[in-house]
This record gives sequence, structure tokens and C-alpha cells, in this order.
Amino acid sequence: MLQNVLLERKIYASEEHKMMQGMIQDFIKNEILPQMDAWEKDGMVSRDIWKRAGDLGLLCIDMPEAYGGSGLDFSFSALFIEELAKKAISGPGFSLHSDIIAPYILKWGTEAQKQQYLPIMATGEIITAIGMTEPNCGSDLQALRTTAVDKGDHYLVNGQKTFITNGYMCDMAIVAVKTNSGTPDEGVSLLIMENKWEGFEKGVPFHKIGMKAQDTCELFFDNVKVPKENLLGKEGEGFVIMMKELARERLSVALAAIGGAEGAIEETIDYTSTRTAFKQPIAGFQNTQFKLAEATAQLQIHQAFVDRCTEDLAQHKLSAESASMAKFSATDMHSKVVDECLQLFGGYGYMWEYPIARMYADNRVARIYAGTNEIMKLVVARGLFKELFAQMKAARQQKKK
Repeated sequence: MLQNVLLERKIYASEEHKMMQGMIQDFIKNEILPQMDAWEKDGMVSRDIWKRAGDLGLLCIDMPEAYGGSGLDFSFSALFIEELAKKAISGPGFSLHSDIIAPYILKWGTEAQKQQYLPIMATGEIITAIGMTEPNCGSDLQALRTTAVDKGDHYLVNGQKTFITNGYMCDMAIVAVKTNSGTPDEGVSLLIMENKWEGFEKGVPFHKIGMKAQDTCELFFDNVKVPKENLLGKEGEGFVIMMKELARERLSVALAAIGGAEGAIEETIDYTSTRTAFKQPIAGFQNTQFKLAEATAQLQIHQAFVDRCTEDLAQHKLSAESASMAKFSATDMHSKVVDECLQLFGGYGYMWEYPIARMYADNRVARIYAGTNEIMKLVVARGLFKELFAQMKAARQQKKK
């Protein structure tokens, strides 16, 4: 019913997209949804589902075929993100693996690193994570305390990371560390670290409000020896790399919000069309009609902007400001839509067996991770006042002299 109102989305209109969409929907229906209850109890998914996704070509979709990817453009990956979100799939963390870790390695890795990791990421043989956040360091990535000391042919890493998606199941993680700590050359660097190395330890998965099937934990590093060849990019350039790659991560969050809002509206249309009150379907009441009309309008408006951002990313033109706007606006919209939809379910909406309850619990964290929505607004504001901030910075530097 919802599709009768929404405009056809051009980014997903090709025959290839429609074929991919059908395959993804079958994969979700037949192989993911039947296991969700068990995964939520375990706090993690099975490794088999990762390998199955790899077999279907759903991992590292836009990576070059030379490195094991499908060689498609980002819109196919976007489609996968949305389809998972429509059904409130909280785990596995395919997008972090394919849309964050893989691009880091493709863009900044050496040829040896690409050959070593990307093909086995595409098959699901290994699961990956990224270690940025620390107990005392969230959005302020320059305040990292995890250190990597240069020991000649290797780095010696000590520190801790927290809230790590895919952390408990990961075989490899890209970890942000401080190099040359306490010296004029101090900076943030990125290291590719494997969990099999001595001193690399994992905490137990966190018990979270939502995203219950997604393993999230702490990582601990106690004198872990990391070969110098596992430095990603150049030493001291980690912060710059992270800032350049965050646009894709933030757009991925926005895409999940779009899919989640659409799924919530669809579930609510179905429920209110069959559930009765005062001898008529709940959908027969004007309040229900107006609430769903408002939610659908907000979804349609955000779809248009996020689709444009998706096209920009596929053409390597997505700006940090646009990604930030998409992230904070789409996740705010998603939260409001799910809240309104749950209200229309009444008491049943608070029961975990109904997908709307999962959607309500899962969506809240989207306004926090990948940079809080408040940080997103700062990024946009800095773009608006770029010249003014440059002048203020120059004035401060002049004053110091």
C-alpha cells in the first residue's frame, strides 16, 4: 500500500537493482528472520550467516572484482542497508564490514594489505570491526589514549576501545592509536590488528537497550605486537583518513533510518487495517490517517535527499556537510516516525514479539553513533561559517605571536 503513494526511486529502478532486491528479500525472509530470536538471546549472530552473505555476493558489494567484490556501485550496497532496516534486522553488522572497513583498506591500504584482507572479507571468511571510541573518548577522536610505541620492525600497542560493533566476533579490526605520544610528532595513526595476536583481548558482549543481535563489546590491548606493514596509510595521518571516510559511514546510518522508517510505516498500515476499535478498523479513524500521512510525507522528503547523497557518494562527490545533514535529519525523522507508529499499535506495540517494538528500541542509538547528531550540526555549521572560522583561527595564531 505504501508503494502506491511513494514515488519510484530512480537509484533503485534498474533491472539489476530489482533482481538484487528480490534476492536480498528472500535472504532476509528465509535465512535471517527465522534466526532473530536465537541471535538476540545469544547477543550475536552465527558465523554461517556471514559466509552465506558472502556466497550471495552481498559483502563488499562495491569493491572491485579484482579484490573479491561484486564491482557494483554504492547504490547496491545502499539497497542492502535499507532492506535490512525495513525488517528491523539489528545484526549482523554487514554494513560496518562492507561500507566502512573495506573502503578504508581499498583507499588507504597497500597492495599487499588489499590482497590479504579484501578477498576474505568479501567471502565472509573473516569479520571485521573498527576501534575508535574509548571509555573517555567518543566524538573527540583527538583525545585517544591507546598508544602504539615504535619498536623498530613493529609497534607495541596498549589501550582499550569500547562500544565496538562486531567486536566480539571480529577477526580483524582497524584501530586508531596515538603514535609518537608526548613528542612534537604526536599524531593519530591507524593499525590493522588481528585478534589472534597475543595481548589482543575481548570483553563480553554488552547488554543493550536495543540492537540485541548485534555483538558490541570492549577490546583490550596489552603489549600487542603489530608489524609495521600493518600501518594503514601513513603514520600520523589517521585523523585525516577518518574524517574523509566518515561521510560514507554517516550516509549508511541515514540509509538505515530511511529503510527503518519505511518498514515501520508498512507494519503500521498493515496493523491498523486489520485491528478494530469501536467496530471499525483503526485505519478508519482520521487521527490514524493523518499520523500516517505525516509520517509518509517525512519519509518521502528524506528519501529524496538521501537518494541524492547516495548518487553523490557513488560519484565520489559526497561532502561532509551533506552526509552530516542526512545523518542527523534522517535519524531524527526515523525516531519520530517509529514513536508515532508504536502509539498506533497501542499496548501491543510495547510487546517484543511485534516488529515495531524492536524498531523502537533499535533506532535510538542511531542518533549517537557515527558521531552524535549534535556533532553533525557542528559539522554543518562549520561549513556555513568556514570563512569566519578561518579568520578567527588566523587571529588567534597572530595573537600568540
